[in-house]
Amino acid sequence: MASNTTIEQAAVTLSFEAFWNWLQTHPNCILRAGTPETVVYDDDDLHWHFAAEGSDTRVVELLRGKKLIGEIVVGLADVAYVQQVDGEEDEHVFELVSETETDRVVAYYFVLSHGYDGGQELPTPGRAVH
Repeated sequence: MASNTTIEQAAVTLSFEAFWNWLQTHPNCILRAGTPETVVYDDDDLHWHFAAEGSDTRVVELLRGKKLIGEIVVGLADVAYVQQVDGEEDEHVFELVSETETDRVVAYYFVLSHGYDGGQELPTPGRAVH
C-alpha cells in the first residue's frame, strides 16, 4: 500500500492527465483510494464520481445513491507523475507522486483490480467493465 516514505523505483510511470483520463473510464475497477492519512473503500452499493474544480483541482467522490460517503481532492500542483507498482495478489496500485528538489512522496493512491497497459489506446469516455 502507499505510504508517506521516499519512493525507490517505479514499474510503470505516466502523466497525471493520461492516468486521470483512463481512470474515469474504469470506476467499477477501483477497490480503494486515499492519501497517507485516509482511505475510502469501494463496496457493492457504492459508486465513484469524478469532477473538476477549476483547472487545478480534481475530485473523486464515493457515493451511496446521492449521499456522499467519502471524497478525495487532488491538487494538480501536488502531482508530478503517476507510477504503477505491484500490489497484493490481484491488486494494482497507482501512486500519485509529489516531488520536490530533495524528496519524492506518495500524495494520493488508487488501487484497481487491473493494471494500466501503456501500449493500449485510451478508450472513449464511458465505463469499462472487467
